[in-house]
Order: sequence, then C-alpha cells, then structure tokens
Amino acid sequence: MKLTPIAACRRFFGYDTRMTRRRLKDRAIVIVGGTAGLGLSAARACLAAGARVVVSGRDADVARQAGEQLGPSAVAVVRDAADPASAPALIETCLANFRGFDAMYHVAGGSGRRQGDGPLHQITDDGWHATLQLNLTSCFHSARAACRTMLERNTPGSILLMGSVLGFSPSPRHFATHAYAATKSAVIGFAKSCAAYYASAGIRFNVIAPALVETPMSQRAAADADILRFIAAKQPLDGGRIGRPDDLDGAVLWLLSDESKCVTGQTIVVDGGWSVSDTTSPDLPQGTRP
Repeated sequence: MKLTPIAACRRFFGYDTRMTRRRLKDRAIVIVGGTAGLGLSAARACLAAGARVVVSGRDADVARQAGEQLGPSAVAVVRDAADPASAPALIETCLANFRGFDAMYHVAGGSGRRQGDGPLHQITDDGWHATLQLNLTSCFHSARAACRTMLERNTPGSILLMGSVLGFSPSPRHFATHAYAATKSAVIGFAKSCAAYYASAGIRFNVIAPALVETPMSQRAAADADILRFIAAKQPLDGGRIGRPDDLDGAVLWLLSDESKCVTGQTIVVDGGWSVSDTTSPDLPQGTRP
C-alpha cells in the first residue's frame, strides 16, 4: 500500500501504532534515572515499543511504584547514579533478567542550586563539585560501564546521554546556574569524542537536549509567573508552554533503535523552539553585571 507523504512521516516518527510496537522489539535497555520524570516516560515508551527495561532511581518508594506501573517486562532497582558501582550492577541485572544488553539511556541528574550552584561569582566550591558529580561524573560512570560491556560482548549498541539547551543556549536572567551549564556542555563534547573513537565498534553515542520540561527540578520555574511569561515566548511551539516528559519520547525511541543506526556524535535538541527564538530579556538585577 502506497503511503501519503503525511502518513509516511507519521509512520517514520512513530505515530503508526504497529510500527511503534515493534521498533525496539526484544531490546534490553537500561535507563539510569528511569523511575520518575523523563526517565519513567521513556521507560513506558520503550516498553510500548517492545523493549524490556531496567530502570534505576535513588528513592526506594519511587522505584517500587515505578516497577508496579511498568509491569513484568521491567525491573526497577534502587541505585545512586553517582556511585561508580551503580551502572555495572544495572547492566548485570539487565543481562541476568533479559539475557542481553543493547542500549543505555542516562537521564539521572539535576540542579545543583541548593548545593551552591549559581552565577559564577556566587558558586561555592561545594556547589561546583556537587553539580559536576550529579550531572557529569554520573554520566561518565554510565557511559563507561555500557561501553565496556558492549566491547566485552562484541556487540553494537546505543548510548544516549542527557544534555540541556542551557549547555549551548544560555538564559542569563532566569537560569543562571553556570556549573550546571558547564556539565551539560561537557556532556556534548564527551559524547562526540567517544562517538568518534568507538564508531568502528558499532557503539553509538548521542545526546538529547531538552529545554524546560515538567520535572521535579522545574518546580521553581513553573511556580514563577515571570518565568512562565518568558517560556511562552522562548518555547513558542504548541502554544508556548513548558515541555512534557513525553515530548522527548519519540526522539529517544529513534536514537535507541536501529532507525538511527547511522547516527552518532549528535545532539538532538527537543526544546519547543528555545534555541531559535529571540526574546528580549530585561536588564539583569543591579549588582550582577560584571
């Protein structure tokens, strides 16, 4: 049956139900930080696409609830992504339960604002180190464990890392957390360098970079009327709104599947138009200019 151009596009990007159910058939995937927010939404999407998943999170109650929601094709584990032993243990769980390991999606991370992140002249040493540990070092642990396993098993695979639009498109007034921005920019460079080195082994490294999305980390912003006005202009797609976790799911499925088998070293930006929208920000508050 010949498809219309619109139908063909819908099928390619996963809107066709039959295709969605088989695009990750029998794939075994580890989602680090997959018990809530972006990771949990991705886990649901992967399961609907035929995959089996291992998800992890730090909170035991949240992990238990996630396991109950996701069902028998998923295993939920309590693990801290900042622990170097966490990712290898998650992969072992995946191999033991599903007899395979095909992809890693590292979602874990968050704001270091409470630990002391902020504008450069205000960042504390503790804030700097805590933010790097949370967003960059944990990502390194996951990627290293996944890469080592794929090399040892002599299998290709997809390693998808969590970036942010703030890594390359800053917001000086509303989101001035410079350690966080540094980690997300570093994730992009890290993935690109790894992608170049391991391409011949069939191991792909890519980054997904959202703007402001509804997660526990975005609660401060979502409660601020000034930020919401800014977002309405800065993320103008779909009516001008904060993103939803499932806005990323189509890109995640594509990057974890063989549909993107010739894609590596790339940053896929899912930002509601943030990085191509020009907004005029009010002057910075008195005393914060260099």
